[in-house]
Amino acid sequence: MTRRSILLTPALWPWTGAFTAKAGATGKREAFLRLIDRPRVPLSPAERKVEGAGSLERLHFSFGSDGSQRVPGLLVKPHRSGQRLPAVVVLHGTGGNKEGQVPLLERLAGRGFAAIAIDGRYHGERTRSGRGSGEYVDAILRAWRGSGEKPFLYDTVWDILRLLDYLATRPDIDSRRIGMTGFSKGGMELYLAAAADERIAAVIPCIGVQSFRWALDHNAWQSRVGTFQAAVDHAARDAGRSVDSAFLRTFYDKVAPGVYGEFDGPAMLPLIAPRPLLVINGDSDARTPLPGLRECLDAAGRAYATLGAGEKFSSILQPRTGHRVNAESLDQAIAWFERWLGPGEGGRRATG
Repeated sequence: MTRRSILLTPALWPWTGAFTAKAGATGKREAFLRLIDRPRVPLSPAERKVEGAGSLERLHFSFGSDGSQRVPGLLVKPHRSGQRLPAVVVLHGTGGNKEGQVPLLERLAGRGFAAIAIDGRYHGERTRSGRGSGEYVDAILRAWRGSGEKPFLYDTVWDILRLLDYLATRPDIDSRRIGMTGFSKGGMELYLAAAADERIAAVIPCIGVQSFRWALDHNAWQSRVGTFQAAVDHAARDAGRSVDSAFLRTFYDKVAPGVYGEFDGPAMLPLIAPRPLLVINGDSDARTPLPGLRECLDAAGRAYATLGAGEKFSSILQPRTGHRVNAESLDQAIAWFERWLGPGEGGRRATG
């Protein structure tokens, strides 16, 4: 029997009250931007062509993000298109890198998009080894010990905002039509970035939307923490404590302040409205427990309904699926970008 994704629509969600006033949403966005802010440096972009075959052009680029970091990336686009293209940025998960996204970049470029991937902080080209998550986990432990870094999600969110600055300088990118998708860690970074920056015109977080608070309240945090378990274990030994929900609150307060509170999924996802948002998760994914996910979807659904933008919000709950994105869902994601971003003038304006 063919497995089908379950498409949830806003009409299925109960109305439970008015959405936060616009002034409140603006205040939350500004508070998050203050948290992740750091001195800006000149972009000082660099670019070189990457060998490739066929009708697609491939570029390696980099730009300055802050005083100690340059962000490397790949851009794949139709060869000599001669026009400003809609763009889709793809964000990798824990232990991944930009090269791992090349098949999806090529698929998107074949549909007429400029497709982009970057290495997140402490990943890929931004590490000594070029692969894996060891340096990422080490950075999380340093943050616990007071380094000032925010390696769990927030540092890469800053890099994403600087990526938007860089893309706005490119003559081949239509900066009004920049969409993003991300997987797992990248999905979390994406919904935070999209909540903070309205330049992201269409948003598809995959297997990342969740409520950290719900997981802590219901002892369902183990799978998510497993992606950086060594950092948590060392931190607990530093503190002379056991790893439990109470300790994790202390840990998150130092490493990613607000992640289970004012910047949790149910608080941040509504800030994306009314821009097109498609959420993709598995119904059996222990890293994004279903009840917490539903809190996020309910909160976002109310926001879109209040703004009269219900058609711009949808979610796919993949049946009998854990922490992965199946082929059918990926097809629907690409169709969502085509619907709202183009290519060409055929797509509907994401802000229209």
